[in-house]
Amino acid sequence: MKQNIGLMTLVVSDYDDAIAFYTQKLQFDLVEDTRLSDTKRWVVVKPKNSSGSGLLLAKADGEKQQNHIGNQTGGRVFLFLHTDDFWRDFNNMKAAEVQFLEAPREEVYGTVEDFEDLYGNKWDLLEMKNETF
Repeated sequence: MKQNIGLMTLVVSDYDDAIAFYTQKLQFDLVEDTRLSDTKRWVVVKPKNSSGSGLLLAKADGEKQQNHIGNQTGGRVFLFLHTDDFWRDFNNMKAAEVQFLEAPREEVYGTVEDFEDLYGNKWDLLEMKNETF
């Protein structure tokens, strides 16, 4: 049996603001943006050249979902952006004014730095020591 996680939903307050952040500041590709209704779109972004899972940017529908924007995991790191060149991506993201939370650090598993997306969700930028792309 072969399985993989295709998409993860990220609740956002505005489709276009989220698309701009992920495509301009993180340099993700906009894979799909299909209008489903007057208020709903199917918006998928992925890191450049990624064959792995992507993010479904889903506009919050109602107060309950709106209350979770930016805090989908109770304040823990939510997503891990793996890279083949930490310093290249760190410097590009810093130049794009991505909000980093601390200084980059070396861990036994690789080089890592925490950052926040436009809503405050916590991410790790991570170059693993033993990962191949």
